[in-house]
Amino acid sequence: LFFCLMGTLSLVLLLLSVQWSRAQEDPLLPFSEHLDPEHKVQLKWGFDEIQGTILFELTINTSGWVGFGFSPKGGMTGADIVIGGVRPEGRYFTDRHAGGNSMPVVDQQQNYKLLSLTESDGKTVMKFQRSIEACDENDLPITNLPMKLIYAYGQTDDITYHSNRRGTKELNLLKYMPRVNPPNSKYFDMTMVNFTVPANQTHYHCKIVRAPTFDRKQHIYRIEPVITNFDLVHHLLLYRCPPSVMEMFEAECYTSNRSNLCMETIAVWGVGGGAFEFPEVAGLPIGGNVGGFLYRLEVHYNNVNKSAGRVDNSGLRFYYTSDLRQHDAAVLMTGLAVAPGYAIPPKAKSFLTYGLCDTAYIPEVLETPHDLQVFSVMLHTHLTGRKVRVGHFRGGKQIDFLAVDENYDFEYQDVMNLGKTKTVKLGDKLLVECTYNKNFSLYEMCLAFLFYYPAMNLSGCMSFPNITTLISEMGTNWLNLMSNKIWNDTSINQYQQTLKRIEQHVIIADSFNNTSCNTGQIPDLSVIPSAPCISGCATKSLALLSLLLCLAVQFMQKYY
Repeated sequence: LFFCLMGTLSLVLLLLSVQWSRAQEDPLLPFSEHLDPEHKVQLKWGFDEIQGTILFELTINTSGWVGFGFSPKGGMTGADIVIGGVRPEGRYFTDRHAGGNSMPVVDQQQNYKLLSLTESDGKTVMKFQRSIEACDENDLPITNLPMKLIYAYGQTDDITYHSNRRGTKELNLLKYMPRVNPPNSKYFDMTMVNFTVPANQTHYHCKIVRAPTFDRKQHIYRIEPVITNFDLVHHLLLYRCPPSVMEMFEAECYTSNRSNLCMETIAVWGVGGGAFEFPEVAGLPIGGNVGGFLYRLEVHYNNVNKSAGRVDNSGLRFYYTSDLRQHDAAVLMTGLAVAPGYAIPPKAKSFLTYGLCDTAYIPEVLETPHDLQVFSVMLHTHLTGRKVRVGHFRGGKQIDFLAVDENYDFEYQDVMNLGKTKTVKLGDKLLVECTYNKNFSLYEMCLAFLFYYPAMNLSGCMSFPNITTLISEMGTNWLNLMSNKIWNDTSINQYQQTLKRIEQHVIIADSFNNTSCNTGQIPDLSVIPSAPCISGCATKSLALLSLLLCLAVQFMQKYY
């Protein structure tokens, strides 16, 4: 009881802090959909797949009871439901299940946690949380596939038949991608033009291009791939060039210093991915004071059959609007600095590499840096990558995982929504850890592209092992090491531990290629915590919660 009371008191303080916040968006509830055509029923949600929880806020235009749930086929049978409301004597909220077209039965085990429940101006707002996984036989798990959501409500708090006040809508809650049509929406393309793909297994082609010019700043809100050869194009990158790059040209990537100067990531697409839409509070700026720049389009062709004479016109399509959003968004490349020669030894069963971003050094290249509000991430390795984790450290301790993919697939690389906006404070460290399989790989990558707002003139925050120390410890350079050393479990483990233990060069680069170089050490990552089932502790203390909320509001009104 004591822990429930303490949890309830903490909840009161949380609710009050949210109530008096002046923020224009809730970072914990980034997604929103109306479930009915009349827009009387609105659902907001956010989730944390690492913690295994999902948060909902249901708003319905009624002063009666409200119900929401998940259904196997869109009807009552087999549905997992919650019902709540506000009566004169207090709030009520129960976790239920339905066996058919009858009153849903209260579950013996209450696996939904009520956070708040209010009624005013003819609207009822119910905020609650549950585990993503099913916690008993009456719960339905929330999956990565579209699910049928059901709702119903009454005109009073007498929970009886809902009549026509009900509905169903199918949504993919964990892989949600909004589709908006803002006013004055237009688009432009940046693509290759009749490029003949070389008959090589892999080829990186770069093209310096100019974006359309705009007198006023516009916001890009959606990016789509334009692919003409799905069997050849593996991934696309668009970088903004610094003002020093003033001429357009195209050539094989990384063979000219001119293309190497363009390193500020603007857009990313990987094979298997689709369109990406920015959250409603942010857009990618173009035009105005961010106009006049050239851009580098990089296309990785994976020509497995070494086909000759194939012509390609692939690239990216950008939808933009003059209806500006609250924040400018940007993309930050983090992880292991891309450099020739970084190799994974042969016969390695599970080899780990690391890239460190220490945001404490960002003020060395920016005059007015600030925290990052990260809403999406794209993880990237080459052929041998199998797992990617991005650890988040603050004050020398790991506080979270920013993103995790325990089943990384080179053939399916997509921008993942984090489910909620995560704050990376200045001074925090991010560690990108990649796990590779046993195949030998040269020029490997271990990257995490962070989509965040508000934008900063920042292109990269990465690290690379101190080469001088590595050569001293291993006795030779990278290429000789890979070809001459006898690789077995012992030598592979020694090499892996050496790469992690030695000093790292930590590199911060701004949009104009000004850099800072410092040193750092790779911290240890903890294991991913298991996702516990949420208890109904909060519902048992509902009367106390109401009392504490009432007293707290009276206190704030009296003294503030």
